[in-house]
Amino acid sequence: MTDRDRLLRGLRVYVVTDERPDAESLLQVVEAALAGGATAIQLRRKQELGRRFVDLGRAIRRLTAEAGALFFVNDRVDVAAIVDADGVHVGQEDISCQDARRLLGPGKWIGVSAETVEEALQAERDGADYLGVGAVYPTQSKPDAGYTGLDGLRQIRAAVRIPVVAIGGIDASRAPEVMATGADGVAVVSAVMSAPDPRQAAADLVRLWQGRG
Repeated sequence: MTDRDRLLRGLRVYVVTDERPDAESLLQVVEAALAGGATAIQLRRKQELGRRFVDLGRAIRRLTAEAGALFFVNDRVDVAAIVDADGVHVGQEDISCQDARRLLGPGKWIGVSAETVEEALQAERDGADYLGVGAVYPTQSKPDAGYTGLDGLRQIRAAVRIPVVAIGGIDASRAPEVMATGADGVAVVSAVMSAPDPRQAAADLVRLWQGRG
């Protein structure tokens, strides 16, 4: 399997952690999501202190390695390097893709958030390995997120050659119409992290990809 194939497979069901204060609970949900077949985990903790962030990162690195899933860290390039994550995901106001590459080197993947075709094309020029595009639907998990919608997602998918992961208000009921745009993966927060049964919620999303190669 090529690196690109590994990345494409890993982006299909991409679970982003929430901001719950209880680290033990967070790790339990991550473990359940991986048991359900989640293909990637992103550790996103905007308010977390550095040492605790690293501890969480190391714990999730172990879980994802055991499950054969990818592990990304949101924003914190330093933490991604320390815990040997597979890569980092940065937003438009975070450290730039080019600077992240300088720090992480060529062996890691870098994802960049994009709301518009212009942002997507710039991220591709800057060397992003994949895009996180959204919000596709309004979302309570990140109420400050810009709105891209399905039409914007289609336009971005048509404009770039790198993989596109859709995010924002997606759950198993909405995922099929998101996948129909040509998106390479769906990223979810509350659909798994707040689900009564996170393992089943992840499995429901994984099942939608079965038969697509």
